[in-house]
Amino acid sequence: MLQWTNNKPYVIAVGLMSGTSLDGVDAAVVQIEGSGLEAKVKLLHYYTRPYDDALRGRIKELCDPEHSDVSKICGMNAYIGELFADTALEAVLEAGIPLDEIDFISSHGQTVWHMPESSAHDPFLVRSTLQLGDLSVIAKRTGRLTVGDFRPADMAVGGQGAPLVPYGDLILFGDQSKGRLLQNIGGIGNCTALPPGAKAEDAFAFDTGPGNMIIDQIVHTLTDGKMSYDAEGAWAALGTPDELLLAELLDHPYFGMPAPKSTGRELFGEAYTADFLNRAVARGIAAADIVATATAFTAHTIANACKEIVLPRCQIDEVIISGGGAHNRTLLTMLAALLPEQKIMNASALGLADDAKEAVIFALLGHAFLHGNTNNVPAATGASRPTIMGKLALP
Repeated sequence: MLQWTNNKPYVIAVGLMSGTSLDGVDAAVVQIEGSGLEAKVKLLHYYTRPYDDALRGRIKELCDPEHSDVSKICGMNAYIGELFADTALEAVLEAGIPLDEIDFISSHGQTVWHMPESSAHDPFLVRSTLQLGDLSVIAKRTGRLTVGDFRPADMAVGGQGAPLVPYGDLILFGDQSKGRLLQNIGGIGNCTALPPGAKAEDAFAFDTGPGNMIIDQIVHTLTDGKMSYDAEGAWAALGTPDELLLAELLDHPYFGMPAPKSTGRELFGEAYTADFLNRAVARGIAAADIVATATAFTAHTIANACKEIVLPRCQIDEVIISGGGAHNRTLLTMLAALLPEQKIMNASALGLADDAKEAVIFALLGHAFLHGNTNNVPAATGASRPTIMGKLALP
């Protein structure tokens, strides 16, 4: 087992995260004291580097088996590594911290394929996951110890490799008297349920379904690429959800599956969105109503997951929103109407920037790895046992 020590009362790390929304790379420069679930973390600086349209388009190609090939995947693995390294260096520079004071970097990478179940038809398509952004590239480019590639270790002990954030949610948001649902709305929505006074064995989590992914793709298509997302939900606010189409969307088999469960662009990507849009256009639904329907779809999947999976198991007083969806006012209004007995609030109300949460948590996951602490939550991923997730690249 790795034995990692330093002589300081705290460490400074950079957590790197890019999600299924393909907005860009988030970097959180954090200070961490202690270890394990008793660790204390302070966000020193948050920085984001957006993806340009060309890179976003290429990554979407890699997520589509009909347009991807092994040379593109191989090249993108190194390219993303360079990009993540640059982002870490830029974040540290902007934070005003000397690079030699950074103890390590922890990277989630960029997911291009996530297959939590083996194929029933092809014996070579076993449960697996693929995140790009070579760790050696990051370590050599920055000169810093680099940890990453967390998901495979959880899958190796029977888990789905997702969601990984419950470990950090316990540290950041656990409360003795309040039950909290931590709902991240990135490309995919994922939630962590923390009963009052929750310990690791009490927390559970799963992917609720599409977050911003379908909304963003529909806005991009309807505007011929002039808009990449619905800023603050302004366009959706002008429309009315089509109840018939919404009911059809909510009938997808994924939403009836028990937790733990995880999903991604493989299930709710461009092909799914194109079918959604084609059905809407064929029925003569107006553009604003289409965007409103997509937004309501995300709101209902989150609310239904809370009502049908979470509330039967534990008390929830607050639903705390993070990720890009935290800025969509129309989506938050819909959620408040669907969950009237819970207080809907953003992570920023508790002192953590809405967009920074997952990057902070990946710094915590890397910190746990370096201390030899288990950092998966089996109740969230379905793993057979706690395990240490992560791999190490030396500078």
